[in-house]
Amino acid sequence: MSYKVLLADDDRNVLSALKLQLKISGFQSASASRPKEVLLALKESDFDLVLMDLNYQQDTTSGSEGLQLISDIRALDSSIPIVAMTGWGTIDIAVDAMRRGANDFIEKPCDNNRLNNILNNLLALRQSQLRTQRLESENALLRDESSTDGWVCKSKAMQSVMKIVENVAETDINILIRGENGTGKSQLAKLIHAQSARSKYSFIAVNMGAISEAIFESELFGHVKGSFTDAKSNRIGRFELADSGTLFMDEIANIPISQQQKLLRVLENGEFEKLGSSKSQHANVRLISATNAELDHLVELKQFRQDLYFRVNSIEIILPPLRDRQEDIEILARQFLEKHSIKYQREISDISSEAMESLRHYSWPGNVREMDHLIERAVLMSTDTQIQASDLLLKQEPSELLEPGGSNIDWTEFTLEQAEKKLIELVLRKHNGNAKEAATSLGYSRSAFYRRLEKFGL
Repeated sequence: MSYKVLLADDDRNVLSALKLQLKISGFQSASASRPKEVLLALKESDFDLVLMDLNYQQDTTSGSEGLQLISDIRALDSSIPIVAMTGWGTIDIAVDAMRRGANDFIEKPCDNNRLNNILNNLLALRQSQLRTQRLESENALLRDESSTDGWVCKSKAMQSVMKIVENVAETDINILIRGENGTGKSQLAKLIHAQSARSKYSFIAVNMGAISEAIFESELFGHVKGSFTDAKSNRIGRFELADSGTLFMDEIANIPISQQQKLLRVLENGEFEKLGSSKSQHANVRLISATNAELDHLVELKQFRQDLYFRVNSIEIILPPLRDRQEDIEILARQFLEKHSIKYQREISDISSEAMESLRHYSWPGNVREMDHLIERAVLMSTDTQIQASDLLLKQEPSELLEPGGSNIDWTEFTLEQAEKKLIELVLRKHNGNAKEAATSLGYSRSAFYRRLEKFGL
């Protein structure tokens, strides 16, 4: 890796000698002769280290200009290494330079071996700190890995999905994953990343539904210290974290229309600026998006940009609901049984035939996620060595759930809120999960319907 050093000195001969020395040592360099030029260069370009003189045009001995420059650099970037140098070195100046934020101090004329050692040590420390910061940021962003069971693909519906994954995983094409809540969209995104050429790099997930418009830029692109009231330090954004890897945007339909142009720009050319900075950065990411909304309908309503829709939807993968994966239900149930039996140290090794029949006949409005939670609860509730139908607490059979007017449902047992949730579930199933058709059938506007889906966890 070739590091880039910013040289600052008002003596052209000194600058020429230092540039030659750095080139021989394998460094890139740029130069500035005044403090204002140093600050401008740092705002416009990325540097790995600043090697700067302390004395400029005001006087040649006090170091006051250089000391102020160190403070100004630290206000811009709290972590870039700074090496101060002067031909009028004193202990007091060295101490003051270090107090203001310099990392080391060297007298002119510089000893080349000592200078190289200082630069290499500081740059190695800088890279170590950046790796630590990146890992800490990634760890804070990684999603819960508790539901990463192996994919079950006995059903034709899932075999079709995996065929598409096999064809596109190794490419860099952007992918949109659609499916109902709980079908495993985030897990499929991880699988695609694991099978891609980017698998050795980061997989960064971000839930767009949890990001407000006010923090959109900071979350995705990062910010610099002081860019807004609570910006106490620099922040790495999701695009920078995902550089060379995969960025997974869940609930992409929730991106505010006012922010969609900013996302479109970085997807088109890879360029972005941190909030509070005019310096362009570049990120090479593969985008995988997910939604349970109908983006084409949102485009019609002018709530989602058509050009952004085309950009994220190069390939569309539709994950089938669990009710359409009958061949997978028993296998999944046994996988979850094994996982939770081990987790809770319960000696439960089987699922009774009656319980399995109940699982097959249930309509699974919450899909695979619901099954995971249901089996977990059954493992805790069971007093037998096998899961019984009574442990599942599934009260209705599918024949009772097909139509809201089914004679076997006693609607008087529900509160008004419970009845509304049940009705929405029934109508969604009737329309095979098509939210637009369900909303129209119930007389809801799109926004009102999605608010209820969110309210009821559907």
